Amino acid sequence: MIKEIGDREFDGMIEKSSVPVLVEFWQPGCGHCRALTQELEHLQNELGERLLIIKMNVQENFLIPGELEIQSLPSLALYINGQFQQFIGGIGKKDHILEQLFPWLETQE
Repeated sequence: MIKEIGDREFDGMIEKSSVPVLVEFWQPGCGHCRALTQELEHLQNELGERLLIIKMNVQENFLIPGELEIQSLPSLALYINGQFQQFIGGIGKKDHILEQLFPWLETQE
């Protein structure tokens, strides 16, 4: 299960992570968000400790989604060493997401 995070814990978790962090921005009632979460759970199982995946409910948290100007859901943001790197294609299958993450994961080995 992917850990839910709020605005308050966000910076600390991102900055302390020794691996890349992938953040899913979602909201309840979003079918695409539920589908993406399932794909991310498979991805987390496959990658284990090489990648931290967390999710943030944009209906309950406004600061981080506002800073990133999140306009469509679901959205995926990649952080490395506490710094935002890029958005990852939001709606996709595990293999498509992994393909976009692969160059970043290679540099962390």
